[in-house]
Amino acid sequence: MALRDRLPAPPIRLPRPRRLPRYTVQRDIPVTMPDGVTLLADRYVPAGARRPPPTILVRTPYGRRGPAAVVNGLQFVPFGFQLLVQSARGTFGSGGEFDPLTNEHADGVATVEWLKRQPWFSGSFGVYGPSYLGYTAWALAAEAGPELKALSLQITTSRILEAAHVGGSFALESTLTWAHLTSRQQQRLGMLTGPLTSRRRAIAAARSGRPLAELDEVAGGAPMRFYQDLIANGEPGTDFWRDRDFSGTLGQVEAPVNLLGGWYDIFLPWEIKDYLALRAAGRHPYLTIGPWWHADARHALPTMRDSLAWFRAHLRGDFSGLRSNPVRVYVTSAREWRDYRDWPPPGMTQVPWHLHAGGGLGEDGPQEAPPSSYRFDPADPTPALGGPTLLGSSRPVDNRPLEKRPDVLVFTSPPLTEDLDVIGPVSADLFVRSSREHTDFVVRLCDVSPDHTSRNVCEGGLRVHPDLPSAEPVGTDGVLRLAVDMWPTGHRFRRGHRVRVHVTSGAYPKVAANPGTGEPLNGLGRALPAEQEVFHDPDHRSAIMLPVVRRSPEAAVPDPEAEEV
Repeated sequence: MALRDRLPAPPIRLPRPRRLPRYTVQRDIPVTMPDGVTLLADRYVPAGARRPPPTILVRTPYGRRGPAAVVNGLQFVPFGFQLLVQSARGTFGSGGEFDPLTNEHADGVATVEWLKRQPWFSGSFGVYGPSYLGYTAWALAAEAGPELKALSLQITTSRILEAAHVGGSFALESTLTWAHLTSRQQQRLGMLTGPLTSRRRAIAAARSGRPLAELDEVAGGAPMRFYQDLIANGEPGTDFWRDRDFSGTLGQVEAPVNLLGGWYDIFLPWEIKDYLALRAAGRHPYLTIGPWWHADARHALPTMRDSLAWFRAHLRGDFSGLRSNPVRVYVTSAREWRDYRDWPPPGMTQVPWHLHAGGGLGEDGPQEAPPSSYRFDPADPTPALGGPTLLGSSRPVDNRPLEKRPDVLVFTSPPLTEDLDVIGPVSADLFVRSSREHTDFVVRLCDVSPDHTSRNVCEGGLRVHPDLPSAEPVGTDGVLRLAVDMWPTGHRFRRGHRVRVHVTSGAYPKVAANPGTGEPLNGLGRALPAEQEVFHDPDHRSAIMLPVVRRSPEAAVPDPEAEEV
């Protein structure tokens, strides 16, 4: 096995079962919803249990058996838990139509009420799952009652709207990929071929030149309801999102919550928002962030280990497997885990690194200079070479080919004289002017090694329009001050490396290109170029805000065998 494939994992050890007990399984248990639709579930019970053990509930659209059983938590059963896995409405034997996001609240709450009435229910349960399975857990959690004792969720969020419209820009690649995957997964061999073909078809469709509203048909041969729903509903507070966004209910969830995410995961910024919402409500969630992306198999073992420790603690009263500090993050390039008592890390300092004329970057303030400029053409949108994606690898890549494009501004620091640890939320404070009222600005942070390789660390963007509350006019000449939220990070810029920042107006096909017209996403597809200016003078101090953390030896757990991705 190559070093880069080894799992960088924190040193947490849990007791193993003395032997792998057999279990019994009850297949296709019918659970009738209030509207008469019947959903099917499988129940796994460890053999030899003298009394009903606690239950772990999983609700999934991806199937209950075969390889899906491991993702669904079958590995918990030998440790003394019942496992109830239910197929979401319209999937893998369950009745009704699969309308993503729509029925998970009502179906989840009804399933919990059914669970409580079963003679084999012990009086306590937990919910578990990654990605969409985690979303179904959030959908029911606030109304699950005191019997819900624990949640362990991974690479997920309660707020799909923000993840589907990143900074207001439509997350084209991931959304189209998932729509294609779920539309085909129940076909013969669909669960095997879908992960291999859906992203490729989504990218091919994005490159077809067809209007955004037609790309689902290009990718899959027919319109896809979920894709069309998302491009038609990009604003919060609408009827569509009122019953599909559970971020407003997190404060009502009293059961302890364990979250696991990855620095390159598509849901990370909003998973952290979920953590912060729980903290604001007085809760004490746990948070683990590793060097993983969404479809990265390397987070399977930490997921199993952390979740098992969580369920043993809160469903069985054995707290011996829990770490003392609730937050654990992996610092890329440093190859070590850090333990903190909260997020953002205590002692973190937001340090502005200013953009300088001529492509410089540093902590010193900018000098008098005219703005840097470029032209963004939505007919030839600036691509994204790396960055978070739903399927496939989000491994950081060399961005030098991108930096040669005339529509990408590049700002680079001198070589660092000492290590720089950047751990926490990253943002950009930009002063800009555009020839279009409707446009995008994208900011990317890169680490430039001594051999000049420029690898992406994190990024973020903002869709600008006249009603954008975070676009602050500066003076009367059309300059706007923008606050651009980027992906959080935990990264060490090593001595001798350089810090680099990109400013551009596209990251295609990760997000849809802004046509510059203000038309809705399902419009006719007209596109207008934009002339963009980025200011960097003493009155317009454009900067990237880096969360700098001083290394604390007692917080660090080295992992010397881990090879960076």
